[in-house]
Amino acid sequence: MGQIGSIIAATGGPVVSYTERLLEGVTQKNYARLAGGVETNHPAFILGHLCLYPVRVHEYLGADPAGVAAPDGYAALFEPGAACHDDPDGSRYPSLEELQSHFLSAQRSACALIQEAGDDKLLGENPREGRMRELFPTAAAMFSFFLCGHPMMHLGQWSAWRRMQGLAPA
Repeated sequence: MGQIGSIIAATGGPVVSYTERLLEGVTQKNYARLAGGVETNHPAFILGHLCLYPVRVHEYLGADPAGVAAPDGYAALFEPGAACHDDPDGSRYPSLEELQSHFLSAQRSACALIQEAGDDKLLGENPREGRMRELFPTAAAMFSFFLCGHPMMHLGQWSAWRRMQGLAPA
């Protein structure tokens, strides 16, 4: 076990606890609703989108990705650049329970796995090419973004959504 993975896991862990706090007051009736006339992502879209990233940690570190891979259909609904739609009857997006369960489980698993990774592996070149490698030259930098910075950015959108829904701060 190296130090870098422990640092990433320590900063990725609060993503889980903050997500759990953000879930308070979110129901199957409101989880996929746009709020307050402001175009911001709602919890259904945010959770689904964030489900796409923990599997990359497993794949890179050679772990079985089966338990964390996003279910079929998630990529089309939640890939970068996909539109977040108002879904008043909950028919477009997977259920709140499914999204919540998958994301929290996958995030916990990726954090646990990366905590055990050796520094030599994490200091290796980012396996993705193009802009991702330009922004995050090492695997550690990319996984820090995938498990920490990227989720917190979207959870900030969720926090604003909560306020527009009249929910208390998390």
